[in-house]
Amino acid sequence: MQPIKDLISGVQILFVAFGAMVLVPLLTGLNPSMALLGAGIGTLLFQLITKRKVPIFLGSSFAFIAPIIFSLQTWGMGATMFGLFAAGFMYFVFALIIRWRGIGLVNTLIPAVVIGPVIMVIGLSVAVTATQMAMGISGGQAIMNDTLAISLSIATFAVTVIITIFGKGLFRLIPILGGIFAGYILALLADLTGLSASFNNGENILHLETLANAAWFAVPEFHKPEVNWLAALFMLPVAIAPAIEHIGGIMAISKVTGKDFTKEPGLDKTLAGDGLGVCVAGLIGGPPVTTYGEVTGAVMITKNDNPKIMTYAAIFAIAMAFMGKFNAFLNSIPLPVMGGIMILLFGTIASIGLKTLIDAKIDIMIPRNLVIISATLITGVGGYTINIGSFPFAGVGLAAVLAIVLNLILPEPKNQEHSS
Repeated sequence: MQPIKDLISGVQILFVAFGAMVLVPLLTGLNPSMALLGAGIGTLLFQLITKRKVPIFLGSSFAFIAPIIFSLQTWGMGATMFGLFAAGFMYFVFALIIRWRGIGLVNTLIPAVVIGPVIMVIGLSVAVTATQMAMGISGGQAIMNDTLAISLSIATFAVTVIITIFGKGLFRLIPILGGIFAGYILALLADLTGLSASFNNGENILHLETLANAAWFAVPEFHKPEVNWLAALFMLPVAIAPAIEHIGGIMAISKVTGKDFTKEPGLDKTLAGDGLGVCVAGLIGGPPVTTYGEVTGAVMITKNDNPKIMTYAAIFAIAMAFMGKFNAFLNSIPLPVMGGIMILLFGTIASIGLKTLIDAKIDIMIPRNLVIISATLITGVGGYTINIGSFPFAGVGLAAVLAIVLNLILPEPKNQEHSS
């Protein structure tokens, strides 16, 4: 019975990660099938390096969106693939530094007062994306009647919450799948009854004709990498932000599971595993991979932290890369349905960051702590951007660097009784 539960949980993880995972290639012009293939292979390689001890899934990294677009326009597909492959080696550099100096260096650079708000930023920085999805807005444009969109997102959110709080047994393990199923059925009923057409300018919510016309088996298109050292040098510093995000992600999942993965298998192993995934994803033409906060949120909600579920999710992702019909089905899930799920998941991630501060008994009345937390949150969430050449440095990476710098340069209070 347990293998079946883990199998279903693996499918659920894939549903949770799917939206963001394919959004990156859609925004950058890469092949979504390669994103699925890279995520699946990358996760399995990560598990190989970490001996399958950490329950995380590696999906497309948002930090590389702008650099990928620039690189494709400047050097082309082959050179961009080589640049993304090279970016993975930055993770190995960080892994070697941590292996050399130990976890003490990490604890010095990113104590609770730093990592807490950074984890909060990981969740809150995508809050607008989640709410826009829930309202049926994509790319700043409303793609669905707001009444229909809000109805779908509220229903999805409500069912997910009800299952999370009141679900029993196997049902309790699949609140996210349950919410998505409820939202999809509601959309189908709206289409069949003509309600969608009356509210939505004659258009249905689900485009089932696309699903019907999709091939069952479709081999994704592969490209050949092209050695280009300019593209590689351009991509190398981009990896700094997701590497920092990786550390935050590992600490977040450690908080959720109650197991310190920074010590076992160790941050050097997890960074190396993530870096290997980035290298492989780049070589096959997919976006670089990174730890997924929404997966951490799903683990927290379901209370299932068995790494085997990530193995199943990775295998399903690889299979999906070759299943045209399944890809069409997942793409047919209405945007507001995924938005209803994301509101809960991204909020859960922010709550993990808050829990980090509470557990460490961080006193925000101490000016030093208040400055670090406040500046990190506003910089990360508010869209503050520093342009380094043609590369915009913002979001989680910039907020993390700012928090680390402030922690290093601001003097400790003379009375440290209430600080950490």
